[in-house]
Amino acid sequence: MAIYRLLKNSTLGPEEIGHITAAYEQTLHTLCVKDRDDPLTEMVAKKIIKIAQTGVHDAAQLSAQAIRELGVR
Repeated sequence: MAIYRLLKNSTLGPEEIGHITAAYEQTLHTLCVKDRDDPLTEMVAKKIIKIAQTGVHDAAQLSAQAIRELGVR
Protein backbone atom coordinates (compact mmCIF):
# COMPACT_ATOMS: atom_id res chain seq x y z
CA MET A 1 0.00 0.00 0.00
CA ALA A 2 1.32 3.43 -0.95
CA ILE A 3 0.94 5.05 2.46
CA TYR A 4 2.98 2.42 4.30
CA ARG A 5 5.78 2.55 1.73
CA LEU A 6 5.94 6.34 2.02
CA LEU A 7 5.92 6.28 5.84
CA LYS A 8 8.45 3.45 6.15
CA ASN A 9 11.45 5.69 6.87
CA SER A 10 9.46 8.50 8.43
CA THR A 11 10.46 10.21 11.65
CA LEU A 12 6.81 10.56 12.63
CA GLY A 13 5.62 8.99 15.85
CA PRO A 14 3.16 6.09 16.08
CA GLU A 15 0.24 8.37 16.96
CA GLU A 16 0.83 10.63 13.94
CA ILE A 17 1.22 7.61 11.67
CA GLY A 18 -2.07 6.26 13.04
CA HIS A 19 -3.87 9.49 12.15
CA ILE A 20 -2.32 9.56 8.68
CA THR A 21 -3.17 5.95 7.88
CA ALA A 22 -6.72 6.38 9.19
CA ALA A 23 -7.13 9.45 6.97
CA TYR A 24 -5.72 7.54 4.00
CA GLU A 25 -8.17 4.65 4.48
CA GLN A 26 -11.06 7.05 5.02
CA THR A 27 -10.20 9.01 1.87
CA LEU A 28 -9.95 5.92 -0.31
CA HIS A 29 -13.26 4.68 1.09
CA THR A 30 -14.93 8.06 0.41
CA LEU A 31 -13.56 8.04 -3.15
CA CYS A 32 -14.65 4.40 -3.63
CA VAL A 33 -11.12 3.34 -4.55
CA LYS A 34 -10.92 -0.40 -4.06
CA ASP A 35 -7.91 -1.16 -6.28
CA ARG A 36 -4.86 -0.43 -4.12
CA ASP A 37 -2.70 -0.42 -7.29
CA ASP A 38 -4.68 2.54 -8.66
CA PRO A 39 -2.29 5.50 -9.21
CA LEU A 40 -4.74 7.65 -7.24
CA THR A 41 -3.73 5.84 -4.03
CA GLU A 42 -0.20 7.25 -4.19
CA MET A 43 -1.50 10.75 -4.94
CA VAL A 44 -3.81 10.51 -1.93
CA ALA A 45 -1.01 9.22 0.31
CA LYS A 46 1.39 12.00 -0.67
CA LYS A 47 -1.28 14.68 -0.25
CA ILE A 48 -2.28 13.44 3.21
CA ILE A 49 1.34 13.31 4.37
CA LYS A 50 1.93 16.83 3.05
CA ILE A 51 -1.16 18.16 4.86
CA ALA A 52 -0.19 16.37 8.08
CA GLN A 53 3.20 18.09 7.95
CA THR A 54 1.39 21.45 8.20
CA GLY A 55 0.04 20.50 11.62
CA VAL A 56 -3.35 18.96 10.81
CA HIS A 57 -3.63 15.74 12.81
CA ASP A 58 -7.33 14.84 12.86
CA ALA A 59 -8.00 11.99 10.43
CA ALA A 60 -11.36 13.38 9.28
CA GLN A 61 -9.85 16.82 8.64
CA LEU A 62 -6.87 15.30 6.81
CA SER A 63 -9.20 13.29 4.60
CA ALA A 64 -11.57 16.17 3.82
CA GLN A 65 -8.72 18.56 3.04
CA ALA A 66 -6.97 16.00 0.83
CA ILE A 67 -10.15 15.45 -1.19
CA ARG A 68 -10.62 19.23 -1.58
CA GLU A 69 -7.01 19.82 -2.61
CA LEU A 70 -6.94 16.92 -5.06
CA GLY A 71 -10.18 18.13 -6.61
CA VAL A 72 -11.65 14.64 -6.81
CA ARG A 73 -15.01 13.34 -5.69
